[in-house]
Amino acid sequence: MGFADLLEEVGGFGRFQWLHVTLISIPGLLIASQNLLNNFTAGIPAHHCRLLANHTALSTTSSSHNLSAAEVHEWRYLHAFIPLDPSGTKLDKCRRYVEPQWHLVDNTTGPGLPVAPPTPNSTGPQTEECVDGWTYERTEFLATIVSEWDLVCTLRPLKQMSQTVYMGGVLTGAIIFGGLSDRFGRKSILIWSYFQLALLGSCTALSPSYTAYCVFRFLTGMAVSGVILNAVSLKVEWIPTSSRTLVGTLTSFFFTFGQMVLAGIAHSLRDWRKLQVAVCAPYFLFFAYSWWFSESARWLVLNRRSEDALKSIHHVAQINGKPEMVEKITLEVLHSHMKKEIESSKSSFTAYDLLRTRGMRRISVCLVAVWFSTSFAYYGLAMDLQKFGVNIYLMQIIFGAVDFPAKLFALGMLSYLGRRVTQATCLFISALVIFANIFVPTDMQTVRTTLACLGKGFTSASFTCVYLFTGELYPTVIRQTGMGFVSTMARVGSMAAPAVLILDEVFPAMPSVVYGGAAVVAGGFACFLPETMSVPLPDTIEDVEEMWSGESHAQKQQQLQKESVALKEGVGCQEDVVSKDDPAFKEIKEGEGTGLNAL
Repeated sequence: MGFADLLEEVGGFGRFQWLHVTLISIPGLLIASQNLLNNFTAGIPAHHCRLLANHTALSTTSSSHNLSAAEVHEWRYLHAFIPLDPSGTKLDKCRRYVEPQWHLVDNTTGPGLPVAPPTPNSTGPQTEECVDGWTYERTEFLATIVSEWDLVCTLRPLKQMSQTVYMGGVLTGAIIFGGLSDRFGRKSILIWSYFQLALLGSCTALSPSYTAYCVFRFLTGMAVSGVILNAVSLKVEWIPTSSRTLVGTLTSFFFTFGQMVLAGIAHSLRDWRKLQVAVCAPYFLFFAYSWWFSESARWLVLNRRSEDALKSIHHVAQINGKPEMVEKITLEVLHSHMKKEIESSKSSFTAYDLLRTRGMRRISVCLVAVWFSTSFAYYGLAMDLQKFGVNIYLMQIIFGAVDFPAKLFALGMLSYLGRRVTQATCLFISALVIFANIFVPTDMQTVRTTLACLGKGFTSASFTCVYLFTGELYPTVIRQTGMGFVSTMARVGSMAAPAVLILDEVFPAMPSVVYGGAAVVAGGFACFLPETMSVPLPDTIEDVEEMWSGESHAQKQQQLQKESVALKEGVGCQEDVVSKDDPAFKEIKEGEGTGLNAL
């Protein structure tokens, strides 16, 4: 008997679980907004060098040119001020002419601009960098951190740096909050994370400089990690074994729908400061009602707070319509259900315990590979929507919508084929789609975008599976430390993903090769994870070793028999060299009986 049986006695997945899981999952709508926010707050508007003031005045006041201020900034007339980029199809974003080149304007359709005669043996007009700043279009975005702090041209890497800093905060939060929640409880750390995210996320909108913005984003990322880790564990530890698959998959749709919500909010505001407040301020509301959450009864018992655990179980029984169980479930009953777990909790655990034993080491190594590659491929596809040449708000909706069929596909596989097959399949298919995109010509943008959406959908399904899988593989006594450890590698993957895009300049197909290759390797590691479908949650490391160390019961019996035979042979050898009349012979015979009885 275990805690899972106790949950069934107080109503299984009843009214309490529905309410509890829903309230914890609602903040997930805006967690997606936090992770993908950089697509909009750091969007790059169309831009070009700001024109010299005297050139603008000349073109707007000269009777011979007769241009309005608006016409100066029309693409056709900008030819006189801005050179073409190396491709010869677009205006250069980082250079301008030192002197206007009126002869480059097509005067057959213009207001009769003078055409300068070509200069013999000319090396071309002289250009210079955008020493006076840039002019940004305000059609797609009204204001972003890029347009506010001129993060373009030589400063363009700072755009990606802001996302890397944020993911660094998420990584740090996984390390810190994972261990703290095993020590202070899931509920208390989750409440604090809500407050930290609401306060510091909203303060980000007041950032006076790029440096301050990065500091606030780092601290916000830490809070996001605390929310994700503790929300998953607090849900899983109150859900009966039979309901984990369905609930785990359905609650992931909050994150999926949140991606579409982000597109709507960003399109309606189009200003990065307003958008920042819009996706962070609601966490004050989540902080306010999170005090109602019930702390994990498993964690309470294992941390010598059995009375509090009993009150929580009684509370659950009453909400689930099982008031008769309040009298039946006493401290003695609770302790009898969790006797083995209580004995194990007397020991303290650290991250070292995730690798110390054979079964835990096998699980941790495989999960590290799966988490890293899933996050690596996911953010490599999802964090650069402008490269697809489609309206960025529409692209965000498409990327969110594709997750629905992908996760339904994963739900069917999780329910009938198990976690291991689902995890490996999602990774292998995402790798196949990413590789296929390498062979699609760049001018077939629709096909490339479709394949990218499919790849993103299957990596998202892989995320859904690995969150559920990890919570089921690690034991209660060290579950949060384990979640923090493996999700740390996911944050490393999300930080590395933008850097890989730089390889596009060396070889266009290289990013896809790297993303797809990582998914293939992770799919291989996933095949070595133990299956957890319909298996009760392990509560101790001993539970993990007993179930998944790799040694079957038959193997253990066989080993025991070998040891018994070896002992008998050793005793026989001693009988040959010792006389039966020798007193030592009697001691050996007595020792033989004692040894065999002990076995």
